[in-house]
Amino acid sequence: MFPDKIYFEPDSLNYELGGLLKEKYKDIPWIPIESHNKIDELRTRPNKDFPELKRLLVIGVRKTHNYVPNHKVSDYLVPYTSSGCTAMCHYCYLVCNYNKCSYLRLFVNREQMLNKIINHQAKSVKDNTYEIGSNSDLVLENTITGNLSWTIEQFGKTDKGFLTFPTKFNQVDPLLNLNHGGRIIMRMSVNPQSIITMFEPGTSGLNARITALNKMCDAGYRVGILIAPVILTDDWKQLYSELIAILSMQLSEKVKRTALVEIIFMTYSFVHNAINSEAFPDAGKLYDKDLMTGRGRGKYCYKNDLKEDGELFLRQQMNEKLKEMTILYIV
Repeated sequence: MFPDKIYFEPDSLNYELGGLLKEKYKDIPWIPIESHNKIDELRTRPNKDFPELKRLLVIGVRKTHNYVPNHKVSDYLVPYTSSGCTAMCHYCYLVCNYNKCSYLRLFVNREQMLNKIINHQAKSVKDNTYEIGSNSDLVLENTITGNLSWTIEQFGKTDKGFLTFPTKFNQVDPLLNLNHGGRIIMRMSVNPQSIITMFEPGTSGLNARITALNKMCDAGYRVGILIAPVILTDDWKQLYSELIAILSMQLSEKVKRTALVEIIFMTYSFVHNAINSEAFPDAGKLYDKDLMTGRGRGKYCYKNDLKEDGELFLRQQMNEKLKEMTILYIV
């Protein structure tokens, strides 16, 4: 049963959520720390311990609240109630930031963070969209804290702005009957089931994700789809052709009419490769020097000609099987 241990900043227990978590996990060992950002006994663990580190939970108070302008599906990337995740996606971009310490961290000062969003929006002349899930998976986090349910109900009472978040999890039933006010956008990340099984351990399966997306749309939420990350395996064209066919068959008509599609090719890194080689030695390899080129320090992306071919193929497949849907961007 998750978690195996909890590391916590003592100040976190002065918040209501901190106290609730202390009671919820009273039978789990609690270890005090000075800062959620610097737990030396975890940072010095070897890469092979990555799956064990994912079994830990860290609880603290978020102190940085910088908003980063964004120009894809949101106006701002906003630090929110968690970072990291319990899943172990082999390409996760959070590993670039946190290395092997991309375990789930919960922040108990949710009122402070949501009030800042509401106040920021109140000063704007236009409706902004705030990405609150760029550092974690809030549907997964909600199963532990209830923070997403709380956020939706609180923000649903306002009359300006939107919140958006992506997810790879299907546990959306607690969200379905909430008063969201039409101001919440959930975007479901999808991949071929074989890709999920091999490279996205700990996440929900494809069919469960599609069912959850349909449920949210039926409940009046705005929804979107991420085909992400596109991974160029040897049989990638067959896999993604089949994926788009499955989406065509299983997505509700309402989702097809209203959801925007984002398509993102995988970016990989030296850090990923080092961790995966030791933590998942039997897994498929994601780095291929013949397919990839450097993209900044220690990062790799697919070569331009391969991405161009991939974009053309995916646009053709979408046009044939899901032509009623709009592709927002491909990167």
